[in-house]
Amino acid sequence: MAATKKATAKKAPTKDPKGGLTAAGRRMFREKEGSNLKPGVKGTPKTPEQMRRKGSFLRRHFANPAGPMTDDDGEPTRLALSAPAWGEKVPKTAADAEKLAAKGTKLLEQYEKAKGGEKAPAKKTAAPKKAAQG
Repeated sequence: MAATKKATAKKAPTKDPKGGLTAAGRRMFREKEGSNLKPGVKGTPKTPEQMRRKGSFLRRHFANPAGPMTDDDGEPTRLALSAPAWGEKVPKTAADAEKLAAKGTKLLEQYEKAKGGEKAPAKKTAAPKKAAQG
């Protein structure tokens, strides 16, 4: 009987060591969850859709971070490494994370303005006065 060798196929890494997911990671997520993740918007967003995506990402991850930006050894965590996948600097402190969240807020405001849905303050109208009866 001849011994059979199993082919050891190398799996493509799903997490980018520089932050974010690789194309293989996004494909795996699509197969597992059924969602279509897109790569991060690097650089300055040029379209309203890119403004919305990047602004939403920055607000969601850095307004109320779900963990520290550095581990016990001072190395950036996966949360902090997600920022370079979107073209931002790695935040080292909570203050850096707040700055990213503020940038996200600004992008979302630009998105609202660009799509023409800038929310104007509600106008107060005076209630019609009733005629005096006498």
